[in-house]
Amino acid sequence: MPISSRGALVSLCLSMLLASLGTSIANVGLPTLAQTFNAAFPAVQWVVLAYLLGITAVIVSAGRLGDRLGRRRVLIAGLLLFAVASTVCGVAPSLNGLIAARVLQGLGAASMMAMAMGLVGDTVSKERIGRVMGLLGTMSALGTAMGPSVGGVLLSLWGWHALFMVGTPLGVLAAALAWRYLPVDLPHARVPGSLWSPLKAAPLRAGLAMSALVSAVIMATFVVGPFYLSRGLGLAPEWMGLAMAVGPGVAALTGVPAGRLTDRLGSRRVTLVGLSTLLGGALLLSLASGLMAYLGALVILTCGYSLFQAANNTAVMSDVDASRRGTVSGLLNLSRNLGLILGTSALGAVFTWASPDVIHATPESVTHGLHVTFRVAVGLIVLAAAMAVCRIASVTPPLNTR
Repeated sequence: MPISSRGALVSLCLSMLLASLGTSIANVGLPTLAQTFNAAFPAVQWVVLAYLLGITAVIVSAGRLGDRLGRRRVLIAGLLLFAVASTVCGVAPSLNGLIAARVLQGLGAASMMAMAMGLVGDTVSKERIGRVMGLLGTMSALGTAMGPSVGGVLLSLWGWHALFMVGTPLGVLAAALAWRYLPVDLPHARVPGSLWSPLKAAPLRAGLAMSALVSAVIMATFVVGPFYLSRGLGLAPEWMGLAMAVGPGVAALTGVPAGRLTDRLGSRRVTLVGLSTLLGGALLLSLASGLMAYLGALVILTCGYSLFQAANNTAVMSDVDASRRGTVSGLLNLSRNLGLILGTSALGAVFTWASPDVIHATPESVTHGLHVTFRVAVGLIVLAAAMAVCRIASVTPPLNTR
């Protein structure tokens, strides 16, 4: 691979890593922030929510802006905004000031996420899109996995300010790499239609809906998993943290191989393989009893997620007109975020219904809640698989019967 292509990929990977790290690294500092600003947990929780809301609110618009003004230009602007907002977060004198700065940081992260995926088609050949999509998925998972550990080290050495200030030099570095190595923006022909006009394509709608459903299932492991590991199995916090890191760790290891497999076998086949593997993992979680059974099912579920994500992202982005890549990338990221919200709220509500009063619930009750939650998750995956089959049928030309 030419040095310029390597530099371009490093800038895209660093952009995705920073956007993901921006979410997970803040969580470890919430108890310290509550003590520093003398605030209750619901108040400091907005330090995380503000960032996520900032991303969700503008990510599609950021993609559209990249299509109109140039994706390289918008990526660099987003990285610089992220870097500046990171500094403002680190020096915030009050909790409200920190929350406001986190919104700005989320706006920068929205441009980074949308443009990183949107620029793949401008940076590598179509035959390599799958493996690069897998690599970006790896970076996202790696950022999620690194957040608690890196944040814990920074917090112990330099205090809560360092949790946010670390984004400043890394953001500037990524911006410099993007300016130096990414291809210069070329003018694209204006494509008529509204911001949401790409949704007229049925295969794209199916890809976005499947992304939301699968993301909801994955999010359930982060919402329900801690209760099962702590209340159901009685694990100490440090062991629970290690168990929770298994999912992101597996995703980080399997992202690139999943992308290579997508390039070799095609996105349609790998999408179905990924959904089948997800289905197997969810079924095992609906029956799991004990730590090893839970972790084994989680590994299978996460492998399926890596396969599905690489294949579905490739299918969605490969057939998009160059002038709409930013917009569609924004829609793809939006569907993922909405799926995370669905997993937190809807599947979290299922768990609460199946295992009420989890604080005082017996291990058997919490285990029952886990099983019921993932029975519903099985239904979501079956629905996604039906959409995948319909998408394949809609884009497969009919046989010539003459």
